[in-house]
Amino acid sequence: MKKFTTATLALCMATLAGCSSSDEEELILPTVVNQFETDVIWQESIGDGVQHYFSRLAPAIYKDTVYVASREGKVEALSLENGDTLWETDVREESSFWPWEDELNAKLSGGILQAYGKIYIGSEHGLLIALDRETGEEVWRKSVPGEALSKPAAGDGLVFVNLASGKLLALHPDTGEERWSFEQEVPALTLRGQSSPTIANGGVLIGLETGKLNVLISENGYSAWSAEIAVAKGASEFERLVDVDTQPIISGPYAYAIAYNGNLAAVDIRSGNTVWKREYSSYREISMDGQDIYVVDSDGVIYSLDKDSGVEHWSQPALRGWYLTGPTIAGNYLALGDQEGNLHWLNKETGELVAREDFDSSGFFIEPVVADDKLILYTRDGEVSAVAIPN
Repeated sequence: MKKFTTATLALCMATLAGCSSSDEEELILPTVVNQFETDVIWQESIGDGVQHYFSRLAPAIYKDTVYVASREGKVEALSLENGDTLWETDVREESSFWPWEDELNAKLSGGILQAYGKIYIGSEHGLLIALDRETGEEVWRKSVPGEALSKPAAGDGLVFVNLASGKLLALHPDTGEERWSFEQEVPALTLRGQSSPTIANGGVLIGLETGKLNVLISENGYSAWSAEIAVAKGASEFERLVDVDTQPIISGPYAYAIAYNGNLAAVDIRSGNTVWKREYSSYREISMDGQDIYVVDSDGVIYSLDKDSGVEHWSQPALRGWYLTGPTIAGNYLALGDQEGNLHWLNKETGELVAREDFDSSGFFIEPVVADDKLILYTRDGEVSAVAIPN
């Protein structure tokens, strides 16, 4: 089975258009003797999914409901228990039509956020759409100055959306009214994607394409401090990519962020001073559990590190080159998907590969989502699955 090399996949992410490669190599999955079988509770589908496009539409969970969306504009609420459709809506409209397209396409690309009794989804058309969480009825839609490629965030009575144009907007959750905006410098070449904001202690933490972690005051958008996660270096523009495209995570007094071609860093939230910094490159979401940080680097190597010191506990290189999702913590395990639709389970204490299950061959693009004792999976072709988290 042929695969794109990691370098080719990263370069595809850095361009607006898709690409193909003649530089391919044979990759073979390592043999795994399953220590348990993956228990699939239910499976449903949502339109055509996201196909091969960059649409990071992670399912959202609220109580016993799963919210899912497809790129073309279908949004559904499913029962967490059995996958039954509770409501469905279509957010496409005539303004979504482009003359060179065969049909209407909302091009949903960033979400899903569940907050304030609504769900929020962004699009490549420069729209943020709010739907009623209980009925699916549209509450408002707002034109925004750029593609909304990352999941919005909520906190301090506002909704925050980070745009490909370099602007971060703070919006009223009930009306979409803009309360303030912040604009960052955007380099000529960046990865396809933006950091989702994190809201904590009256601040908005956001990763920048310039390799920095920035904190804004959530009330007014004023910059509190900026910390350097990576420094651009190298001869080519590709080598100088230092995007912080993942969502910052917070534990105690520290914020954690990772950059492509850069570092994983712990930063003091109060001062912006760097507590420690380790050389890891990634554009995938990071996870934290207790004392451990879990990272999948740009090559697909999985790591566990101590959150206080950055000291590496273990590494797992067996899935290198398989274009993994970020790691999701599921009980005693890490769950990760790959581009061929395999779900991998790792022992989170040792990094050992303990089980694997084959799903839709269109592949996984976003991380599994934890919902009580289940994981919700979403493949590129729109297959939504609920699987039991092993004991």
